[in-house]
Amino acid sequence: MWTVIYIAPTAKIAERIKQKLTEEGFLVQLRPISLSKHQYEILVPEGELEEVQEVLNAILHG
Repeated sequence: MWTVIYIAPTAKIAERIKQKLTEEGFLVQLRPISLSKHQYEILVPEGELEEVQEVLNAILHG
């Protein structure tokens, strides 16, 4: 089951986060949620949630 870990405000930010998480070895999906605002959900497998959150925090605050 896929779980949303972050809502990116732009496609560019979503792609950058996806690329960094993929480089760390995680499976990642992007799903548009508001085409008018260009927001994207970033989803990962539920079983990787805790590990991904640590890496995501490093990406966002690093």
